[in-house]
Amino acid sequence: MWNLPNKITLSRVALIPIFMIILLAPMDWGEIGFIEISIPLTHFIAGIIFIVASCTDWLDGYYARKLKLVTDFGKFVDPLADKLLVTAALIALVELGFAPAWMVIVILAREFAVSGLRQIAAANGDVIAASKIAKWKTTTQIVAVAALLLHNILFAAIGFPFAYLCLWLAVIMTILSGWDYFVKNKHVVLK
Repeated sequence: MWNLPNKITLSRVALIPIFMIILLAPMDWGEIGFIEISIPLTHFIAGIIFIVASCTDWLDGYYARKLKLVTDFGKFVDPLADKLLVTAALIALVELGFAPAWMVIVILAREFAVSGLRQIAAANGDVIAASKIAKWKTTTQIVAVAALLLHNILFAAIGFPFAYLCLWLAVIMTILSGWDYFVKNKHVVLK
């Protein structure tokens, strides 16, 4: 259980409170400017922490496969760590007024539903690993959250709504991946 990939996964969970404190604590560290936009320094730092934490998802998977350290614990905790990180960020984005609540509710409803499916499967001795479409869902969510946290910094100067388009794509991928999980694992629910 305490192999390198699982430690990396748990480090992602440990970064969540740090990310949340920096993003939401009432601190004024000033602003940082890029091209024609400036954003609060706390948002920039929180965005970088979020990106670093998100990269650990790729890193733990890489080492798990390379070192042949894929475990049931890792299969369970890795998607849970992703959910915790993305959920915390999405709720914070709603609080900050950067993301519509209805989109976040759709994303969170899927996460709860799939987690429930996994719990039922685990009670029957099965482990449901993350599917390819779920990995794409996670990627689109991470890109959307990072772009929103960083105030659409790369495209703000030209007025291109990259962050919101990514959020829409994340919602669509979330719905598709939820559907995929339930179709492929309907035997778990029908037992």
